[in-house]
Amino acid sequence: MQVEVRNLGRVDYLPTYEAMQAFTAARNLEYSSGNPLQPNIHAGDQLWICEHPPVYTQGLAGKIEHVLNPGDIPVVQTNRGGQVTFHGPGQVVAYPLVDLKQAGYYVKEYVYRIEEAVIRTLAHFGVTGHRVPGAPGIYVRLDDPFSHARLRPSPQPPSPQPSPGGRGSNNPALRPPLLAEGGGGGEPDPDPFHSLGKIAALGIKVSRHCTYHGVALNVAMDLEPFSRINPCGYAGLETVDLRTIGVSVTWQEAADVLGQKLSSYLAP
Repeated sequence: MQVEVRNLGRVDYLPTYEAMQAFTAARNLEYSSGNPLQPNIHAGDQLWICEHPPVYTQGLAGKIEHVLNPGDIPVVQTNRGGQVTFHGPGQVVAYPLVDLKQAGYYVKEYVYRIEEAVIRTLAHFGVTGHRVPGAPGIYVRLDDPFSHARLRPSPQPPSPQPSPGGRGSNNPALRPPLLAEGGGGGEPDPDPFHSLGKIAALGIKVSRHCTYHGVALNVAMDLEPFSRINPCGYAGLETVDLRTIGVSVTWQEAADVLGQKLSSYLAP
C-alpha cells in the first residue's frame, strides 16, 4: 500500500497528538465493527511531516526526575514509549500512521525500518548514523560524524556470544542484525554513549497493530532546551543536530529526504 505523505508545516504539538489519536481510533473502529455495511473510514497509511514550537513530551512511563528545569517550555504527557524528549523549530518530526497487519511485519522490524530510514537520510548528507543496543534512536560519532568505521565497544567483561535465533525480514537490507553496532557480547555496555551524540529520537505507540507517534531528526535547532532534561532518560547524553556537526541543510531539504526514505522503507 502506498503511504500518503502529508506536509503539515509548523503545528502545535497537542492538537497534532490528538489528531493522531483520532485517526488511529477511526482505523480501530473499522476493524472492531466487522460490519460490511460500515462506511469505509480506513484512510490508508499516512506519513505526517511537521515541525513543532518548543515543547517537552513525556513518555507513558516517563520519570519526572528526568525533567530537570523546563522553565517556560510546556511539558505534555503522552502515551508513547520512552522517556522525555524535546521538540522545537529546526527539527523534522515524522509521524508514520501505519497498519502493521497490512504491512506484514511486526513492531521490532517496524522500529528497525524507521531507524534505517534515518540512517539512509543521514547518509544522503554524508553523515554516518549508528544504532546503540537498547537505546532506540540514531547517534553520530562526535569525533568524526562522517567516518564509516564501526563503533568500538566500551571495555567490558568477556561473555559468550548469544546463539542466533528467529527470523527477520526476507529483505536482507531490512533484517535486524544479530548484534547491533557498538555491542561487545552478551553483557550490557557500561558506557553505550561514549563519544556519541544523539541526532534522532524515536518513540512509538501501537494500538491494535496501527502505529502513531514516530521519529524526530535534529537539523538546525536551538539545542539549549535539551540541557534542561535527561534526553530519553539518559543523564549527560549529548544531543546534536546536522548544523552542529558541520552539515548545512534546510529544514525542507531534510524533510523531503526523510519523507522519501520513510515511505520507501516502511513499504510492505
